[in-house]
Amino acid sequence: MNEIKIFSPATVANVACGFDVLGFCLDSVGDEMVIRKTDKKGIHITKIENFNLPFEAELNVAGVSALAMYNAIDVDFGFEIEIYKNIKPGSGIGSSAASAVGSVFGMNELLGKPFNKTQLTEFAIKGEALASKCEHADNLAPALFGGFTLVKSISPLQILEIPSPNDLYATIIHPQIEIKTSESRAILPKVVALSKAIEQWANLGSLVHALHTSNYELISNSLNDVIVEPYRSQLIPYFNDVKKAVLKAGALGCGISGSGPSIFSLNKGLETANKVKDAMQNVYSKTGITFDIHVSKINTQGVKIID
Repeated sequence: MNEIKIFSPATVANVACGFDVLGFCLDSVGDEMVIRKTDKKGIHITKIENFNLPFEAELNVAGVSALAMYNAIDVDFGFEIEIYKNIKPGSGIGSSAASAVGSVFGMNELLGKPFNKTQLTEFAIKGEALASKCEHADNLAPALFGGFTLVKSISPLQILEIPSPNDLYATIIHPQIEIKTSESRAILPKVVALSKAIEQWANLGSLVHALHTSNYELISNSLNDVIVEPYRSQLIPYFNDVKKAVLKAGALGCGISGSGPSIFSLNKGLETANKVKDAMQNVYSKTGITFDIHVSKINTQGVKIID
């Protein structure tokens, strides 16, 4: 096999109380990429559609992760990468992670799968760091492993797979404004009160338990971010209005997707997820800000071959 086409999914990171460690994978939106072997050594990005991104491998997220992997192998050929970018950069649903994951996943398939998913995540982290100015894997891990994942540690990298209840759906609204990950990290406090930290890790532990036991009521009671959301929500227009509306519509919980501006909710059942979609739309249709809304079952497979 000399060429492969893949779907690299969008993801939601942090999931309210799980800042930098928790994430889940979406099914309804993602990038498509074509990876092929070429006689010319090195990593070469030959096509990018939909967004103006660098073609130089060392300046492109997909290229940086691919170079990290390429430098770890000994081959007499190179790789070409085509990127069909469907996730807007800066959207808060793992745009950079999808690029970083897609290139290394495709290369690994063409090489006969010499690396496992954890090793692929380590390569992809190098690309993600280009976008966010720090190494973190809360978007990368669910894109590669599928479903919910918890990043136990970065060094050494340890990723835990968490089961997803069968009837769990996500609804995500993406206001068409850009919030850079590096900027949204800069707004966060360097010190937090011990009482807030205790509340946050109690929520995270409860959420993980709720996912394992399919306890929707506990999921709802756990989706509460008392440390990050109070700061980052200030960067997202009408965040509080959206949160109030979706909870009234029956959402289990609501929070900022990654660094924003996207806002996610988790819902029990497709019917509720669509009601939440309508609630989000009712808020933003009055603002003059353009937006996209996605409804998605939790994607338990992650990145996959499509051709």
